[in-house]
Amino acid sequence: MIHEIVVDNGEIILRLHGKIYVDEAALIKEKLFPFIDRGYSQFVVHLSDVTYIDSSGLGMLVAVQKKARQIGGGVKLVGLQGGVLELFELTRLTSVFERE
Repeated sequence: MIHEIVVDNGEIILRLHGKIYVDEAALIKEKLFPFIDRGYSQFVVHLSDVTYIDSSGLGMLVAVQKKARQIGGGVKLVGLQGGVLELFELTRLTSVFERE
């Protein structure tokens, strides 16, 4: 679920929590793509409070990353841990995103 979306110094900061399934992933994508359409290209996604993310959630993050890169930006992931970190490592997505 989306906990918070903040625009700070030209970056879109997204704080997520709980479990990210297909419905949540679609909602997040629906909320983030308009920022890209308005020219925002830097996204920081906080995942420390996410306990599970499914393939649609991973796909949503990849889609945001792809669109952001097309306009010179990208997605930074913050707080990857536990099973969520393991999933990113298994899918090799840790090499696709900047991490903090």
